[in-house]
Amino acid sequence: MRKHLVIALVAVCALGAGCGRSTSGTAAPTPPSATGKSAKDLVPDTVRKSGELRMATSEGYPPMEMYKPGTQEMTGVDADLAVAIGARLGLKTRIVNASFDGLIPGLQGGRWDIAMAALSDLEQRRKAVDFVDYFNAGGSIMVRKGNPEGIKTLADLCGRKVVLAKGSSNLEIGKRQNDKCAQKMEIMQSEDAPTGLLTIDAGRTVATIVDSPVAAMYAKETGKYEVLPEQYDAGPWGIAVDKKQTGLRDAVAKALQELIDSGEYGKILEKYGTTANAVSKVTINTGA
Repeated sequence: MRKHLVIALVAVCALGAGCGRSTSGTAAPTPPSATGKSAKDLVPDTVRKSGELRMATSEGYPPMEMYKPGTQEMTGVDADLAVAIGARLGLKTRIVNASFDGLIPGLQGGRWDIAMAALSDLEQRRKAVDFVDYFNAGGSIMVRKGNPEGIKTLADLCGRKVVLAKGSSNLEIGKRQNDKCAQKMEIMQSEDAPTGLLTIDAGRTVATIVDSPVAAMYAKETGKYEVLPEQYDAGPWGIAVDKKQTGLRDAVAKALQELIDSGEYGKILEKYGTTANAVSKVTINTGA
């Protein structure tokens, strides 16, 4: 959901505008069968010859993507899964850190093969990319520890100062609630979740909405915040693959299912405390 952003899609949507609902009625692609070819067998020749799986992400969203302390080495759920998927495909994974807004345009331009950055599988995004769904999460309200304002639900944000990440679907959650508020919120927009939390620390805002696994990690590591239990707009996060690269999409889906079946996927999620967000079966393009 930081990453559940409604990104402007190149050649599809005007910047900052929604794309509208699809009326095509096209069913989601069926993941490759559990029998038959292995993930490695499904890798397109062009990718196999390169020897690399180029994965783009956007650092700064633990536990999904972050640098190991004191290094420029990427780690987190998305990085570890990408490396494991690459190994299943017989490829070396090369992780590229990019601006979040540039992830999907970069896929369309062939700069990388897949993008993993807590991206929600959303209908407007599927006009440009396919999603191999690998994770389930929603947005949760974060407040100062002890919840001094007594906030319990989205409705309690009405009339208050809140901060939401620029362009994220958590911002969209806040805007939808604001439309219902008799006394409107004052919404500040931050570049990312950590920047937003600084405004809570400074007393400039009283709450934010952050993806649930990310919120839980920030709260645990800092001891400064409280995460309310309800999740909003919960749904699948997906590995994005350019719409034209159906062969690679199917290879990635098969690799992910092999990781699930072997237990390696579960171990990676357990390492980062995100077991509750696991999927048991790979799906493609099954988001809202």
